[in-house]
Amino acid sequence: MFKNVLFVCVGNICRSPSAEVMLRQSLEGKGIQVSSAGLGALVGHGIDATAQALLVEHGLNGDSHRARQIDDAILGSADLVLTMERKHVHRIAEVAPQASGKTFLLGKWQQDREIPDPYRQQRPAFEHVYRLMAEGVESWARHF
Repeated sequence: MFKNVLFVCVGNICRSPSAEVMLRQSLEGKGIQVSSAGLGALVGHGIDATAQALLVEHGLNGDSHRARQIDDAILGSADLVLTMERKHVHRIAEVAPQASGKTFLLGKWQQDREIPDPYRQQRPAFEHVYRLMAEGVESWARHF
């Protein structure tokens, strides 16, 4: 049983915090911890303004998020690590081989679909990524 889920992307300001908020809302009341971190985090930064706007439009809120860098302790406490791209899975396996057996793509149930980085792109890119993440979150939520 998964009790602690970690989302990982690069900067921890767009994709992973958005997916974190989405899954947390989906699993509300189930006692499951959901968090996020970045492989190259913009430590201390809040969620990207466009990502936050999309969350708000869907009745969610990522205002309290502050980006953090992934480390052994964060990885060690996670029961499930969900990444956005294959290169994130590979990077985690390199830096923390012990976590590789619990690390998967958020898009695993969509034929291992990757979710591209919308950072510094226009709103349509964020909307596309939001839809992909929502599908991935919905698919994973069924397994809790």
